[in-house]
Amino acid sequence: METEYRNTPSFSKEQIRQICLNVEQALGQPVRTPGDFDRLSYMIYARTGEQLSRNTLRRVWGTLDDGTNPRTSTLLALIHFLGYRNIESYLDASDKIKGSMQSGFVMNRKIAVTTDMQIGNQLRLTWLPDRVCDIEYEGSLCFRVVASEKTRLQPGDTFLCSLIIDGEPLYLDQLQHHDNDGNSSIPMSYICGLDQGIKFERIN
Repeated sequence: METEYRNTPSFSKEQIRQICLNVEQALGQPVRTPGDFDRLSYMIYARTGEQLSRNTLRRVWGTLDDGTNPRTSTLLALIHFLGYRNIESYLDASDKIKGSMQSGFVMNRKIAVTTDMQIGNQLRLTWLPDRVCDIEYEGSLCFRVVASEKTRLQPGDTFLCSLIIDGEPLYLDQLQHHDNDGNSSIPMSYICGLDQGIKFERIN
């Protein structure tokens, strides 16, 4: 049985290392220097409103060993930064990725955003009844709606998403509507294809 951090009963050391790796994949670069941790701290606050200090982040990455361990609230803030609503949704998505790889599912049945998408890539999402939505990847797990039919999502809306699985509901985090005057709505969560899941295809 793997040793778990005190105050973080849901996470093993390996899972915490995986969170760090996922954050670095979302950023597109490693996090090593004090400046890297300062920038990450700012980005977490800008995206989630949660404050994590440089030293708090260094403890998670293991570059600062002062005898204390990461708290659950710290790991949860990183999970929010990755676009997940809670610990359970992050672990569930991680399990689905591992399960799909172990089961031999083909790569076009899922998209792990941090590894399978590049800025400017577009996807067409469809779900019942007759919903169609084209989205474009803007980096750092952020997508922008470019076209939509028969859905509440509107062109210009933005949201965070880290995993897209064919035939599964799609969870959008930090969904915001942006009007022509530059105003943005309060961020909210949204689920596409709740009953029978979504289908996706690349369109560029």
